[in-house]
Amino acid sequence: MKGAMEKVIVAFESAKSSDRVKEILESAGVSACILCRSAAEVKRVVNKQNVTTVVCGYKFADASAEELFSDLPISCAMLMVAPQSLLDLCGNGDIFTLASPVGKSDLVASVRMLTQIGHRLERFVRPRRSDEDAAIIEEAKAVLMDRHGMSEEQAHRFLQKKSMDTGSKMVQTARMVLDG
Repeated sequence: MKGAMEKVIVAFESAKSSDRVKEILESAGVSACILCRSAAEVKRVVNKQNVTTVVCGYKFADASAEELFSDLPISCAMLMVAPQSLLDLCGNGDIFTLASPVGKSDLVASVRMLTQIGHRLERFVRPRRSDEDAAIIEEAKAVLMDRHGMSEEQAHRFLQKKSMDTGSKMVQTARMVLDG
């Protein structure tokens, strides 16, 4: 993931807080921030995109940060930024906390660390493809590239999208491509 900016969700009830955190993280080159204003919105974005870190306040209009955290995938880390008095109320030791007002360097270092942890967790959580399945997918991509003039990336995206649209595994979609 080196080179590409990490995607991080920044979710605070206050637009001012969200904008400030976003500005700090993006100006430091740490992450491309996706702003969310509710717990429901955070859950939707996490389920659609590969995001391993959520930076948020103590609560949202529709849920507390702790309730949101329990609904996130295990590979998604949360950094709760709030006054110390509210952080003391947080009973979940798996949520990382940072007392506000927060310094830029502390925020940047914390988010960098959490994105690294998220990637490590993801490697253990995400199921690995067998060599045979990977070979079938590569072969299907080669067919798509040859027949339809797609780039490798376009062929990969095509297989991913078809898999999601049909609710099947990527290897099953690849087999359908190979079967004609």
